[in-house]
Amino acid sequence: MTVQINDIVGRISYESDILFRVIDIREVNGKKQAILYGEEFRLIADAPFEDLVKIQEEERNERQRATKELQEQSNRLLIQDLELQQQKSGYESSNGYRYDGDYFQIPGKVLHVDGDASYLRKCLDLYAKFHIPVNGVFCNEKEMPYKIGGLLDHYRPDILVITGHDSYSKSKGSITDLQAYRHSKEFVETVREARKKVASLDHLIIFAGACQSHFESIIQAGANFASSPSRVNIHALDPVYIVGKISFTPFREYIHVWDVLRNTLTGEKGLGGIETRGVLRTGLPFKPIQEEK
Repeated sequence: MTVQINDIVGRISYESDILFRVIDIREVNGKKQAILYGEEFRLIADAPFEDLVKIQEEERNERQRATKELQEQSNRLLIQDLELQQQKSGYESSNGYRYDGDYFQIPGKVLHVDGDASYLRKCLDLYAKFHIPVNGVFCNEKEMPYKIGGLLDHYRPDILVITGHDSYSKSKGSITDLQAYRHSKEFVETVREARKKVASLDHLIIFAGACQSHFESIIQAGANFASSPSRVNIHALDPVYIVGKISFTPFREYIHVWDVLRNTLTGEKGLGGIETRGVLRTGLPFKPIQEEK
């Protein structure tokens, strides 16, 4: 079998439970080894060629259909949540609808820094679907701690997403050892650098992490939400579902953690966080200026 870069493969030893894209091929001790990025999950792995099997297009399409159904279900639930939240906020801001004019809403502005350009594009499409204002930046995980300060100064977001790829390797250390993780250390350092810029957990809300990330260390560094409490894989789009709930929750309300997690594809095993204030602000009147004819 000839495996090439960009091929979609599964790992025989894991019964091809996750689809990966081959992003690099290396030679280790005289044997070929592939570096793999998860197609739907934010997981990075490496595997010897003899453990790889190419996934045929028919099987790939079937798996993608099943994943898409779950994603669309989460989309519908989150859209329902956001619509109810906006109606509630409009009711309260208009004094129980006694003000009969139009009002406007300003959701939280997002800066999404991602170590995977393909996942970033998918996330940006979903942000647009939810009408969440966002700036997306592709950045290698190892460069994130050094670039985050300048990015925060430039974009001045309400919500910061720091994500990409990660994994835990038992051969490198215990599950509590930060050094046993592929990129958790970089996520932790990036969160710390961000908190040097904005210390308040309410003035800058941070989600950080990827598949199997060291949840406790990321939260202790200053993130509001992080992955992965049970060291499981998280879906590529999970950060968007978390951000959507935060972005459209009024600033005077606190968000219960389960309310944020319940519409994600991974749930509480892969995602967790702390009670956090929303960022939506509602104003009135809404009077668009008409151009003179």
